[in-house]
Amino acid sequence: MKKIDKAEYEKRLNKITKIFEGLVVHADVQATYRCPYKNRFDHCTAKFGCRNQRKIDEGTGLLCVGDDKLDYRSAWETEEADQLSEFHGTVTSDGKVHQLTPGKTIFDYADDLEVQVPTSCFRTGQCHECIVEIKRGMDALQPPNEAEAFLRDNYRLACQAVVLDVDKDIEFTTLRRTPRILTHAITDDNETPELNPRVSHRDGAVYYGDEAIDRYRGHLYGLAIDIGTTTVVANLVDFETGKTVSVSSFENPQRFGGSDIMNRISYDGEFQGELRRSLIAALNSEIMEMCTRHDFVRQEIYEIVVAGNTTMRDIFFKQDVQSIGQKPYKSLIEHEYRDGLRSTTSLTEKTRRLGLRANPKAMVYSLPLIASHVGADVAADLVSIDIPSSDEIIMLVDVGTNTEVIVGNAKRMVAASCPAGPAFEGGGIEYGMPAYPGAIESVKWDGNQFGYDTIDGETPEGLCGSGLISLLAELRRNDQMSPKGVFADRKQRIMSILPEHGITLSRDDASNLAQAKAANYCGQYIVLRHFGCVPEDITTLFLAGGFANYVNLQDAVEIGFLAPVPEANVVKLGNAAVAGATAVLLSEKKRANIEALVNNIEHIELETTPDFFEIFVEGCQFKPMPDAL
Repeated sequence: MKKIDKAEYEKRLNKITKIFEGLVVHADVQATYRCPYKNRFDHCTAKFGCRNQRKIDEGTGLLCVGDDKLDYRSAWETEEADQLSEFHGTVTSDGKVHQLTPGKTIFDYADDLEVQVPTSCFRTGQCHECIVEIKRGMDALQPPNEAEAFLRDNYRLACQAVVLDVDKDIEFTTLRRTPRILTHAITDDNETPELNPRVSHRDGAVYYGDEAIDRYRGHLYGLAIDIGTTTVVANLVDFETGKTVSVSSFENPQRFGGSDIMNRISYDGEFQGELRRSLIAALNSEIMEMCTRHDFVRQEIYEIVVAGNTTMRDIFFKQDVQSIGQKPYKSLIEHEYRDGLRSTTSLTEKTRRLGLRANPKAMVYSLPLIASHVGADVAADLVSIDIPSSDEIIMLVDVGTNTEVIVGNAKRMVAASCPAGPAFEGGGIEYGMPAYPGAIESVKWDGNQFGYDTIDGETPEGLCGSGLISLLAELRRNDQMSPKGVFADRKQRIMSILPEHGITLSRDDASNLAQAKAANYCGQYIVLRHFGCVPEDITTLFLAGGFANYVNLQDAVEIGFLAPVPEANVVKLGNAAVAGATAVLLSEKKRANIEALVNNIEHIELETTPDFFEIFVEGCQFKPMPDAL
């Protein structure tokens, strides 16, 4: 081994030390005059205002014009008003407003506005949870980067959307808002639920069926979840009492993939997994909030039962949904069932595999599909109602982005799905909106102007589904619009509804609503006719879903949105899907019964009906469905 020359070693060490000392001195000098937020390209990276910032004529970012000769810190030592005096733009969300300063992200402004935006990656753009919709000012933001390649239209990741132009106004909304969602079924509160759950405990152990899966921690909880295209509802249920402990509801955060089923299917084909990721993140957030609110741990959730339309359910269960969007519009699960490869279209999976925050050995069960787009949510609806054992004919209509119709009795049932689209939930309507506070839910013409009621009595912002149906009915009653959606003044393209609030209805709006209404009309008309009955034969018409619960029945019948079943025979179920999922969670018997029942339901494809087009055209008119079909 070569001997080290101590003198040479000391010489080199002293030289390196002097170099570092010089670097430290230089850094100290630079730190006094060169701003630490000024990068090597002389661009400002600060997320606050400074008098040395200037816009760059071309490209992105802000130029620092500090000369590195004067103490840069004096540029910051100004009153807040002075810092912001040259900036006039604002950022708005959830009714709150904040003044813009350059270089901040939308997530930063969400913090300023105290608007909750989810994230689990510490704002690095990896978790894809902080998706927001930019309602105004998209061109004021830095263009989308690679992390946002999966987003279309005006959707951005809040943590990646940097504000560049501070002279423009920006408005954004989060994807996990809470509209008025009907979270319960309309039932007898004193009714005792049937208790025969798959989860139980004895001798200090928790059992799933006959298998011991955990020690008893003090609670036995389950979740019943209804995953709708627009909204999601989750019931936390106590297995020992059958009571609902907590209810959570929120807008489905998947809307960045489109407002209807077909758009979601197309999006999932291009960006597989993104829709599912956003939903699982939202559900996990709700689960953890439940844990905090009711003082329990997630490991005490031992089973989850899911209801949802075919597409929403299969996305949740990591299934490829592309076949649902192509003829014959059936899921891979249904194809396997029809081919004899499966004994049921229900699904069971471990929570761990699906990424849900529950007990590691908990299971997730989905109700079976009926056929095509008539999914597990309609199966859950059927669980929630008593199907008569006699020849009495009942009709079930679950109104939503996709409306499902079932007509029948204990001996025979016929089902169909109607692709109604999002028009009656605000989609494609200039002043349409979901059922948020400020949405007009009913209108009345007094001969001179429209009176109105809004959700929570707030200032009107637009019309939700029940308000749109009410408006159409009022226009027809007062001869202000023809059955074909033409205003009394045939040359008029836009009608002012509430001029003081700038709310209007256009011919294009009426056309979109007519087509959505026609889909509902066709489903009910064709299924009734196929079964061989007329509306007056219906003993009970069950209306399921939150939207249907708030609709005025007379208005809906007069424009042909609902079949003319006598109002005395109509029962509004509320959220029947989550009620059915809850019942299945608590009862093995009901689980077995629905598995058997769906196998005997006859499904028809509306578009294969020979006179479908003629019925659809007739259904586009705002007039009642005929009594004789």
